[in-house]
Amino acid sequence: MAATTTVSFSFFSTPFRSFRFQTPTSPHPTRLSITCHSSSPTSNDPLRVAFAGGGTGSNIYPAVAIAEELKSLNPSGQFLFLGAPNSVESAAISSAGYDFASVPAPPDTNPFFFPHRFFNSLLQCLCHLRGFQPHVLVSTGGYVSFPACLAAKLRGTNVVIHEPNSVPGFSNTLLSPLADAIIVAFNSTLDSFPRNKCFVCGNPVRFSIRNLVSKETATCHFFPGLDCGGRVLLVLAGSYGANSVNIAMLNLYYQMLRRDSGLRIIWQTGVEAFDEMDSLVKSHPRLYMTPFMHCMDLAYAAADLIVSRAGAMTCYEILATGKPSILIPSPYFSEGNQFRNASLMADLAGVTVITEDELDSSTLAIAIEKILRDQKKMEDMSERALKAANPNASAEIAKHILSLVNESTKKKRDGYRVES
Repeated sequence: MAATTTVSFSFFSTPFRSFRFQTPTSPHPTRLSITCHSSSPTSNDPLRVAFAGGGTGSNIYPAVAIAEELKSLNPSGQFLFLGAPNSVESAAISSAGYDFASVPAPPDTNPFFFPHRFFNSLLQCLCHLRGFQPHVLVSTGGYVSFPACLAAKLRGTNVVIHEPNSVPGFSNTLLSPLADAIIVAFNSTLDSFPRNKCFVCGNPVRFSIRNLVSKETATCHFFPGLDCGGRVLLVLAGSYGANSVNIAMLNLYYQMLRRDSGLRIIWQTGVEAFDEMDSLVKSHPRLYMTPFMHCMDLAYAAADLIVSRAGAMTCYEILATGKPSILIPSPYFSEGNQFRNASLMADLAGVTVITEDELDSSTLAIAIEKILRDQKKMEDMSERALKAANPNASAEIAKHILSLVNESTKKKRDGYRVES
């Protein structure tokens, strides 16, 4: 008979989960069984929600918007965000005032290190979830979503996936079997997931963006000491920095400011491109440059026209704020999500789309001037954008999450057994 070894891990849950497997000396294939015991939270417990996501704003800001909505419905609720250390999400979540727990960064390019790094990430997620004891984990995409969702299912925790794009990315497609509920933004996404798990709600938008301050107040924030009138061009070159967008603006910004004394430019270069752009750009009182925009509500409020990549959340925030826009979809996503997002935006709100191949300073300058000089066109684009957005998306998503939590707390969960 094969020898058997039992290893207990006290950090998985309370009571513990035991892993029982045959020793390497056994002539038979290894058999792993995991016995997991998880007590159901009582109705008197405060709501606890964990979020996993990061890498880009499209993964970070939906989570923040959902947390805000849940907190408004449950003021005593507790929220924990899982993400990579020293990252865009660590700064953004801390700035938003929520607790943040670090999970090891994405694996090295060498695939040899992937299993070790992934297992380390999984253990970290298990430790964080054991300490926090969430009722549900909400995944919004990014590397950390994989180990976080797997850790949640090992603990018997409900998993909700949020997919902001018109066509889902690889990570959410792969994670969908683990999900108890899948929140999608568009009807076109339903065919990509099990329909019995899906809810079409739109994309969640943060309170601050749904309730913008006046244009004058926002403009004065970025350009103190100057007249707060005039038009504002907001340029969003992505979280890390779209080289093509930055180069086009680099060859364009000074001419535009010199020709139009009433124009102001707010330019987010992306964190990895900022130092280079900052060294090449001439200082100007009507130019505001930043590596990453932590006060997007003020940027949207100030903007008359937006030039941006076509990330899912940026597109939806443009709709929700009713801003005319020029979208330059990134070609560096294998699923072609940004091009599909931009095409949908063109249909919904009449936005101008410039592909990467078409982009240069001349093409961008013509597109900007064509919109800024046509007030009727800007009003039409704004009206169409506002009609296309679902202003209640955050509330609908929060209600689905709370319904799932309430349903699960009513069921007796004496334990479960996973065998492989």
